[in-house]
Amino acid sequence: MVDFGIVLTAMITPFKPDGSVNYDVAANLATHLVENGTDTLVICGTTGESPTLSWEEEYKLFQVVLEAINDKGKVIAGCGSNSTKEAIAATQKAAQMGVHGALQVVPYYNKPPQAGLYQHFQAIAQASPELPLLLYNIPGRTGQNLHADTVARLAEVENIVGVKEASGDLDQVSAICRLTPQEFQIYSGDDSLTLPMLAVGAKGVVSVASHLVGNQLQQMIKAFREGQTQLATTIHLQLFPLFKSLFATTNPIPIKKALELQDWKVGSTRPPLCERSPEITQELGVVLKELDLI
Repeated sequence: MVDFGIVLTAMITPFKPDGSVNYDVAANLATHLVENGTDTLVICGTTGESPTLSWEEEYKLFQVVLEAINDKGKVIAGCGSNSTKEAIAATQKAAQMGVHGALQVVPYYNKPPQAGLYQHFQAIAQASPELPLLLYNIPGRTGQNLHADTVARLAEVENIVGVKEASGDLDQVSAICRLTPQEFQIYSGDDSLTLPMLAVGAKGVVSVASHLVGNQLQQMIKAFREGQTQLATTIHLQLFPLFKSLFATTNPIPIKKALELQDWKVGSTRPPLCERSPEITQELGVVLKELDLI
């Protein structure tokens, strides 16, 4: 079974001033990230603005990033959809391109019942049996929660290897940890909840903050796993203001601004996302300076 590591970066998608994807910056950023604490890159997820990317843009991003990092890290491709047929086609295409796994978000808007969610993910897994799949539960965006007992049933499917859990519910995380095999990989989908989730059995994080502090997140998680809980707590509390600043408005608006402040030419977000307010930008700048990130 593939090991995605402990720090997975939900990578932003850089854009040029005309709004087209900046593949050169994407390649450079991907290389920088795997050299600074990132084990696996998650491409074209929420932070990558997948709702406003075409499938052709996404496939090219998968290929560009794979070539850029050249086995220095792994690549998980965001292939989810609220159409089972579409998700199957995208996953099969990504598998042919050589990605190491696929992220499968809970179908959004149509709110299938738990039986429908099980059938959806099972069908995708069966259509690409050699590709490891990571479930993605984020009910605040999808409108539907993937229940712990449904995750447990899906964990019995051989190539469904883990879940990015972003419900914000530690009780649900505890239930998933209790109901799934030890090798099932559970990742925090919220930077600020990584340490609490580790305490109830999670493996690591699919992170936004790791664009900026990947090495520190590696240190925090390893410290916790080695029993150095006070050190892990110290790192968490030091980074906590950054975690909150990066979600002061809709992700990925703040992280793109933070990268811009570090002189990365990542561009703006695509509509309907919009520019951040001056107040949020100012607060973010203060936090970055306090952590010596700019």
